[in-house]
Amino acid sequence: QFTEEKLGQAEKTELDAHFENLLARADCTKNWTEKILRQTEVLLQPNPSARVEEFLYEKLDRKVPSRVTNGELLAQYMAEAANDFGPGTPYGKTLIKVGEAQRRLGAAERDFIHSASITFLTPLRNFLEGDWRTISKERRILQNRRLDLDACKARLKKAKAAEAKATVTP
Repeated sequence: QFTEEKLGQAEKTELDAHFENLLARADCTKNWTEKILRQTEVLLQPNPSARVEEFLYEKLDRKVPSRVTNGELLAQYMAEAANDFGPGTPYGKTLIKVGEAQRRLGAAERDFIHSASITFLTPLRNFLEGDWRTISKERRILQNRRLDLDACKARLKKAKAAEAKATVTP
């Protein structure tokens, strides 16, 4: 039935226009959700190898090791430099102050990444891995049922044509 429809040799039962609209909206939602998810992951973790590593940890159901943010790393370097120059020197004092600010910024960045992952990315993933799979499965079932219906309609049409031919021809 599917092949005959694709070749234009069989009639295709059309679905309700409202339902077709819902299917189109579902496809659009899925596509945009995937794009937004990917781009948010890039924003939160610009390093592609780190993203791959996090993905593997996630798939293996292991805890992702905590990473030092760039701000925290800069703060650490500034603190070490301040100790080398002497915390009593003007440059050392400045490095300590700026280093502490960078440490707080780095901690805030880590909290933001963690929060965004839980409150924003997790629902997007849940939609793609849960709801979308259900929608796809139900769509395939509907398509198969429609093909079965159309095949039955075609057989009925052929049977009626054969019956009409048999009654006309004595």
